[in-house]
Amino acid sequence: MSKYEKVIELAKRRGFFWQAVEIYGGVRGFLDFGPLGVALKLNIMEKWRKFFISQHQDFIVEIETPIIMPEVVFKASGHLEHFTDYIVECTACGRKYRADHLIEEKTGMKDLERLSAEELTKIIRERNIRCPECNGELSDVRKFNLLFRTIIGPYSHNVGYARPETAQGMFLTFKRIYEIMRRKLPLGIAQIGKVLRNEISPRQGPIRLREFTIMELELFFDPEEPNCFLINKVIDDKIRVRRANSDKPIEITIGEALEEGIISTEWLAYFMAVGQRFVNSLGIPMTKQIFVEKAPEELAHYSVQTFDQCIELSRWGLVEVAGYAYRTDYDLTRHMKFSGVDLRAFKEYKKPMIRVRKVIKPLLNVMGPILRERTKEIVAKLRAMDSQYVIKELEEKGYVEINGIKITADMIKIEEEKVKETGKRFIPHVAEPSFGLERLVYATLEYAYTEKEGRIVLKLPPDIAPISIAVFPLIQHEGMIRKAKEIYDMLVSEGFSVIYDESGSIGRRYARADEIGVPLAVTVDGLTLENNTVTLRDRDTWNQVRVHVDEIPEILRRFLRGEISFKDLERRYGVVREHATEGNREETKS
Repeated sequence: MSKYEKVIELAKRRGFFWQAVEIYGGVRGFLDFGPLGVALKLNIMEKWRKFFISQHQDFIVEIETPIIMPEVVFKASGHLEHFTDYIVECTACGRKYRADHLIEEKTGMKDLERLSAEELTKIIRERNIRCPECNGELSDVRKFNLLFRTIIGPYSHNVGYARPETAQGMFLTFKRIYEIMRRKLPLGIAQIGKVLRNEISPRQGPIRLREFTIMELELFFDPEEPNCFLINKVIDDKIRVRRANSDKPIEITIGEALEEGIISTEWLAYFMAVGQRFVNSLGIPMTKQIFVEKAPEELAHYSVQTFDQCIELSRWGLVEVAGYAYRTDYDLTRHMKFSGVDLRAFKEYKKPMIRVRKVIKPLLNVMGPILRERTKEIVAKLRAMDSQYVIKELEEKGYVEINGIKITADMIKIEEEKVKETGKRFIPHVAEPSFGLERLVYATLEYAYTEKEGRIVLKLPPDIAPISIAVFPLIQHEGMIRKAKEIYDMLVSEGFSVIYDESGSIGRRYARADEIGVPLAVTVDGLTLENNTVTLRDRDTWNQVRVHVDEIPEILRRFLRGEISFKDLERRYGVVREHATEGNREETKS
């Protein structure tokens, strides 16, 4: 059994996750998360908040926006046009496949994402690739839009889509958050939430899903002042990078990557370093992480530079768990164009300046008879728009479109006027780190999965373990059971995630706790009833120390925060007994 199969089996059996709609045979691309899986997801999510939000709370805030948005949002964002994969269909049985994945499976060819539909079709024909299910002939490759379409309300024309990323919600709220944060840049807006992508043929279990959770951040900054004021905190961090169109990774510091122009902006570099530290804190070594630069032809429509943060997994090799994109001003510019709302930021001059500027003045006597009841709405939007943008649209197209209405040159007047400017407006640029939570959950489980003397030991970092501590009476003894339940209640009241177990031998109970990653176990024995001390057992070494019951909450807090290790506890209290092979018998003698 492969490591992947062992992790998936454990995940199902102990309630981390499994395929959704299980009683009806399951449906690909959707997962159910059980009690332990939900707890692990929440703990990873909270750790991400710590690294990316709470440590930067003076300029990064978190918001929540809807999953479903109207069609115009995705027209503006470019997703209706560009958010596609290539699909191929069996002409005999009708099954559909993602073309590049099918070709890779059949031929081993790599880096197919950059190829066109015609090029993929040519490979299918030349290699005689046929349907894996019925051996039927495959159709020509075509584009398939990955957005989930729906109708908002009872009217069929009111089309909406499920978001494929959380980013658009942050761009749509930028103006309001910018005002709330007193018009200061840099400004970070973060969001964690569900997204949906109608994947053609998801076959990679928890790695490729149709519904998943994204942890995303949009950092808005002045392109004329692009420096990251935190860069020195990570300047010496080493990262492994594979440049676009290169097979050889290099190891380089963040400072060197910026100096050599490998990473185009300091904010992107800063978040890459923070992201590497974050993923490492989940138990995934730095040596198993690499940043892969996207080639120009592979870039998303909104990005001028993107790095995928990839980790090595046993079944699939390098798998992306996060992306870092320099989105420039693409999104705000597009939403300004489609909404007519000014989404620019304002930068104050040290001294006011007198400038001559062109001003757009609507000709109401011309617009009124044409627009009728929409005149007021369109005029308000026109006045809010950047005059340079309006003039450019008129020169290039002969009209500027506002809410579906084409405003032509004869409907406005362009005048020059002298104005006293105290500052200037500009469209901020954006650096974006974006993480897939479910992939991180699987990767964390795979790297935590170990076997020791025939047992599964899930060596999760203590601060993300679903259960922080277990409480056991050594044997079925009334006094021990009563005391163990008192300790359990005390730890629950202190806010810890605790399990209590009195069923079976103590060795079996330790094994069950190890298997779900519980980092510490408290055992109540005969000595506990005499002096109120218990043994504290370490999941990873199986060593034990003896501590007073009253000390447990503070020890556990400091242990979970990483302030002390079990080695520190061994030095302080002494090892009661070191682990020895003993089958199902593992107990401290009173």
